[in-house]
Amino acid sequence: MSNDRRLIETGNASVRRREFLYGLGSSLGAVAFSSLLRADESPAGSAPAAGPLAPKPPMHKPRAKNVIMLFMEGGPAHMDTFDPKPKLNELHKKESKLTGTLETGFKFFVGSPFKFRKVGQAGIDMCDRWVHLPEVADELCVYRGLQAESLNHPEALFHMNTGSRLGGDPAVGSWVTYGLGTENQNLPGFVVMTELAFPQGGSKNWSNGFLPAHYQGTLLRPQGSPILDLQSPEYKTREHQRRALDELAFLNRRHAAQHPHHDALMARLENYELAFRMQMAVPDVLDLSREPKYIQEMYGLDDPEMALFGRQCLMARRLVENGVRFVQIFSGGWDSHDYLERGHSARIYSVDKPMTALIKDLKARGLLDETLVVWCGEFGRTPDNNRRGGVYALGRGHNAKAMCMLLAGGGVKRGAVVGATDELGFEAVECVHPIRDFHVTLLHLLGLDDNKLTYFHAGRFKQLSQFGGEVIHELLA
Repeated sequence: MSNDRRLIETGNASVRRREFLYGLGSSLGAVAFSSLLRADESPAGSAPAAGPLAPKPPMHKPRAKNVIMLFMEGGPAHMDTFDPKPKLNELHKKESKLTGTLETGFKFFVGSPFKFRKVGQAGIDMCDRWVHLPEVADELCVYRGLQAESLNHPEALFHMNTGSRLGGDPAVGSWVTYGLGTENQNLPGFVVMTELAFPQGGSKNWSNGFLPAHYQGTLLRPQGSPILDLQSPEYKTREHQRRALDELAFLNRRHAAQHPHHDALMARLENYELAFRMQMAVPDVLDLSREPKYIQEMYGLDDPEMALFGRQCLMARRLVENGVRFVQIFSGGWDSHDYLERGHSARIYSVDKPMTALIKDLKARGLLDETLVVWCGEFGRTPDNNRRGGVYALGRGHNAKAMCMLLAGGGVKRGAVVGATDELGFEAVECVHPIRDFHVTLLHLLGLDDNKLTYFHAGRFKQLSQFGGEVIHELLA
């Protein structure tokens, strides 16, 4: 029997069942209802997931299994990194009449302080401060057509990380782990690393939002033990902990039987169990001393200026290697309103070697094809700036109309440049898409459909893109 014939013959029953579930939505807890709906959409005969983070089948054939997102907080200047604009050098310090930015008063164009050259067989443009990244140029897809929707850091950060500018919605990593689970039940599905300071907006950038607490990002500390209280006190053995957790589970399940809609209680119970398992798994996974010296040096761990980001990139590789689904690393300091040359030079130096090592290392281990690596900020920068106190501030303002993103592995084109901005870099003009389309594309690469990956909350079905989007097919290999 053909697939079409089967669909016709079973369609009415499927619709009736789905309508029945929708009718229950207002009376069931959100977790219970969404679980029923997901089970209803699972392939016939497939077994239900054993737990909230258990691996789940993708909705269609995936091109990637994991994601590592390198987030450059503050907004890198695309015309000073991967999108050269010779016209700006001609107009340097001449008056600008561009509108629609935060800068006020007399504005002037700012030429890039960096030189550009073409690298790799594809001839991708990179500024001269990228010393190591040209080694993996032919693995990169440079996307120049993305547009943000906010000029303010917190709103733009929330939008890129959660799909909403308001904050409080689930992060991208939360949606991914909700849709796919994780391959290692002894580790979190969604891991976050920051520098010494949090990005603007703080932990809302990796919150589970209205999704169950299992899907919140787990933050690893940049110094000392990655997770507090990872080691038990000497007087408490594993057997003591196991008995205590079993007793707690008994009490909680008895309470849950009397309060079946108390979803947060069950999520907390699951988190206790995960923490117990993590005590055994995390130390081994995050012990970088197990890596050969040449690998540590390849990531820049011997250089104080890049050691922190290098350690985090190396930990990201070890985490995805051990089944973690989504890893996000925040690197701050890219908000160069003044001293652009000094600021961007320092930031590029700190991430150049580690991110190059990450891509090379993933490829050498056969992991790059199944790991999507994303490099981005929350928005781009303007081709002009304002004069303050009679002084020309050689920096750039916030720009939502144009930004640049790097992608590698995970089913995207290699050695490619997609999209374009105008001759000043002020606005995207080719293959132009909003952030929600990037989110839809990311989910698509992982085998998820944004229109089906929904969660019933506050009386309606919600999704990462908020109200739908389209796949950016030009990015796909």
